[in-house]
Amino acid sequence: MTRNDFERYLNDLLKPEQIKDFCPNGLQIQGRDTIQKVITGVTATQALIDRAIEENADAIVVHHGYFWKNESYVIRGMKHKRIKALLTHDINLFAYHLPLDIHPQLGNNAQLAKLLAITPTGPLELGNNLSVAVQGVFSQTISASNLSARINKQLQRECLHIAPPSNKPIKTIAWCSGGGQNYIELAAEQGIDAFLSGEVSEQTTHVAREMDIHFFAAGHHATERYGAKALGEYLQQELSIDVQFVDIDNPV
Repeated sequence: MTRNDFERYLNDLLKPEQIKDFCPNGLQIQGRDTIQKVITGVTATQALIDRAIEENADAIVVHHGYFWKNESYVIRGMKHKRIKALLTHDINLFAYHLPLDIHPQLGNNAQLAKLLAITPTGPLELGNNLSVAVQGVFSQTISASNLSARINKQLQRECLHIAPPSNKPIKTIAWCSGGGQNYIELAAEQGIDAFLSGEVSEQTTHVAREMDIHFFAAGHHATERYGAKALGEYLQQELSIDVQFVDIDNPV
């Protein structure tokens, strides 16, 4: 299909115009006009670009692209090498940040719910259907140790668990993939038993302990690995194009 048709399809699916973001969503680097082979991944690193070149891909679709708010406009060093490789090999780069977090079926949060057997019940920011953080319930109460084990198994990464003094069992949970640890206070204020995100900050420990809420940090990359994968599988099924998900290891 043509590049323009592919971009229109992605924009219709992910609706980036609905949410304010920290970077441009959609086509970030223009490449060849026809798209037959696509590589999806979490971040547009040099390693992912090199893999796309090896696979003779026409496009890369990622969660973390380029041109972030407040970053330097200068194209040199690492940024120059990445962009030069894309332009030299005529590869399109598409990136969808928050739109891929919040998509109700393919998004990072939706995929986490599926992996961890959570039933979503609505946005964490009440009244905001585009809330980046969401909440849900488990079918049965689960202990913190069992939830940690489930996270470790499903996300293939050992999570950090900060337990509140009560170490209460968990029935309700809120979560936000990636760097969403600052939503923990909002979850605690609503009486939710646990909060899960990718990253942790120094103050997160104090919030968890003092506001009586479990906190789980499962890695930024690990919690955002599955949206790009699900999106790629969906595109391959719906558009009958060759799509391959490439997971570049990242312990953070």
